[in-house]
Amino acid sequence: MDILDLAENPMPAGCRLEMISTSDGVRLRTARWPALPGGTKGTVCLFPGWSETIEKYFHVVERLRQRGFAVAILEWRGQGGSSRLTDDPAKGHVGSFRHYLRDIEAFRRRVVLPDCPPPYFALGHSMGGGILAFAGRFLAPTFDRLVLTAPMLGLPHRATEPGFRRLLLRLAVYCGAGHRYIPGQRRRAGKAKTFERNPLTSDPDRYRINEAICAARPDYRLAAPTLGWVAAATRMFDRLTVADFADSVPVMLVNSGGDTVVSRLAIETMARRLRNPAYVLIHGARHEVLMERQVYAAQFWAAFDAFIPGSSD
Repeated sequence: MDILDLAENPMPAGCRLEMISTSDGVRLRTARWPALPGGTKGTVCLFPGWSETIEKYFHVVERLRQRGFAVAILEWRGQGGSSRLTDDPAKGHVGSFRHYLRDIEAFRRRVVLPDCPPPYFALGHSMGGGILAFAGRFLAPTFDRLVLTAPMLGLPHRATEPGFRRLLLRLAVYCGAGHRYIPGQRRRAGKAKTFERNPLTSDPDRYRINEAICAARPDYRLAAPTLGWVAAATRMFDRLTVADFADSVPVMLVNSGGDTVVSRLAIETMARRLRNPAYVLIHGARHEVLMERQVYAAQFWAAFDAFIPGSSD
């Protein structure tokens, strides 16, 4: 097990890389960093999005440590350097999003509580943000506050909406096709991508660095999700429409105004449903606001500093 340290994306000093096991035997790649000298304000735990690696968040780790926090991060089951769940390592698969709760629990017990200073705050992006929302009160004993950037509370695709397409999706999974790729997704994922057409960031430097990480470790990159993963996601979306975690952990929802990857409407709807949410809309930002140009990223960090106790001290 190693960690990628590129000249254009240097690893923050003090990294402790560790493989841990979940209750069902899945191996997870994790990393943690102590706070910079001068005292700590607690620990921010990072929960990445779909097909994201620890290395992609090096610059976020630095920003958090500069604010006085220790940092810990995991790679979800089925992606990055964690255990794959199918024979094809390029498939993004999970049978149920409840399985990701086992990842959080192992991470909490084996990395966060023993080795990281309290209080604890969670920062989840996209799929990671959706999982944190889904976890609800399960998080309350550990995390004081949640920050969810472009959380995956819904997808802007018709297959995930109630109706005939979703019925076909679930029927396919029921008939044993859950490990198959979504039709056409692998072919589309294999096509050459350009900065101009990417939906993730408008920052050319950050785009170049993230592509360099993928080029150096192509085995960590997922090609496309499976039918089973999408079906599991739809069940999570259904649960989120009725669940209420408003009284469990204070939450800040960050919506990217130019997002085409997750449903912006679902995030707005969740913000209206919560009793006392912090809701931030960053006009013009694409899906990955933490990877965006300074004009957008600065708005996020200003909101983060206002929401997380001690961040702006």
